[in-house]
Amino acid sequence: MAAGREVLLLEASPRAGGCIRTLRREGFLLEEGPDSFLTTKPAILPLAEALTLQPVGTNPQLRRSFVVRSGRLLPVPEGFYLMAPASLSGLWETPLFSVPGKLRMMMEPLVPARRDGKDESLAAFVRRRLGSEALTRFAQPMAGGIHTADPETLSMQAAFPQFLAMEREHGSLWKGLQNLPRGTSGPRYGLFASFAGGLQELVDALAASLPPGVLRTGAGVLRLSRDAGGWHLTLADGSLLEAGSLCVALGALAAARLLDDADPVLAAQLGGIACASTATLSLGFRREQVEHPLDGMGFVVPAAEGLSLLSCSFSSSKFPGRAPEGHVLMRAFAGGALRPDLFGLPDADLITAVLADLRKLLGISGDPVLTHLARHPVSMPQPRLGHLERVSRIEALEKDLGGLALCGNYLRGAGIPDCVASGEAAAGRLA
Repeated sequence: MAAGREVLLLEASPRAGGCIRTLRREGFLLEEGPDSFLTTKPAILPLAEALTLQPVGTNPQLRRSFVVRSGRLLPVPEGFYLMAPASLSGLWETPLFSVPGKLRMMMEPLVPARRDGKDESLAAFVRRRLGSEALTRFAQPMAGGIHTADPETLSMQAAFPQFLAMEREHGSLWKGLQNLPRGTSGPRYGLFASFAGGLQELVDALAASLPPGVLRTGAGVLRLSRDAGGWHLTLADGSLLEAGSLCVALGALAAARLLDDADPVLAAQLGGIACASTATLSLGFRREQVEHPLDGMGFVVPAAEGLSLLSCSFSSSKFPGRAPEGHVLMRAFAGGALRPDLFGLPDADLITAVLADLRKLLGISGDPVLTHLARHPVSMPQPRLGHLERVSRIEALEKDLGGLALCGNYLRGAGIPDCVASGEAAAGRLA
């Protein structure tokens, strides 16, 4: 908090944390929103240290994941890095791809490199460099698991710039992956972390660190206006507030609605950022109800499989303390950019559809001992082609307006460390 400056944090909901919410039910620890963060992104670990929080890593014995093919869970091939192979032996031995698909992927070093710096969709990039099967069977579900996105519109510059850099600097992904530091060319499950009590620990510690009276929950803002004297806020209870400067930490569409009166051009740019709706379904079972050994972090589902879920995390395999003794916990994701129809189903129908697919994939018998569905409407930003240019325009308009700082998951990254960095940068601009 800047010296001599009064700070007020307004939160519309009854609690702080937004989509981060950890629940304890019947001995299970449930995450309604994100369940982990990447420790390689610099903002999160210093914050955790400042709050005296100790991150907990994933289970070192089960650091692998699966991809569904023809109704079976197949391990991610050895040496694959997000969408591309760094190991020819791992690629050749996997049953995930057909022989023609493998041969096409092995030809990747012979594909001419593009170095024009233009943005490209994930689908166009992967088809060009690795072939259609690499897209439908691997890149699409991986991108779906991260961004819940449509690969035909997902911006490579915004979502996967490291692959564009590999092509530009080395001429091919294969050569680029060979030049990565040892140990970074395959899946790096050890870089994901949480806290013993779930991500709610971060929210609670942040809230507790604030001086009394700074955080006001149940205080939604209905309208913003601005004049030479500063910002004027109309709250949901009818009260009015004035502020010399303002940080808007909302989703893109909510920020657009609030800023429409103050700056319609900025609001239009924010409103042009597409967001997908997703649902998370947590399911608890007795261990003997599930045939699959759950010997990994979870699995992703290609859209070509025609199933009702995008992915599923084996929560009790991933982190300790997520299920009571003799039980397992898993968390399935549905909806996203490719299946908005599923998000629109009534709760009972959505649960029935997802559970039916999980029964087939994992050999589940009987009913779950715990079921918890959480919905997140228009919450997941979709960085489409030209996203970074749009963000640059937003940042320029914010600067011109003065006394305003925007932050959130729709700007330069959707993960928790990205949001921490965004918030810290916004605070710095208002200091």
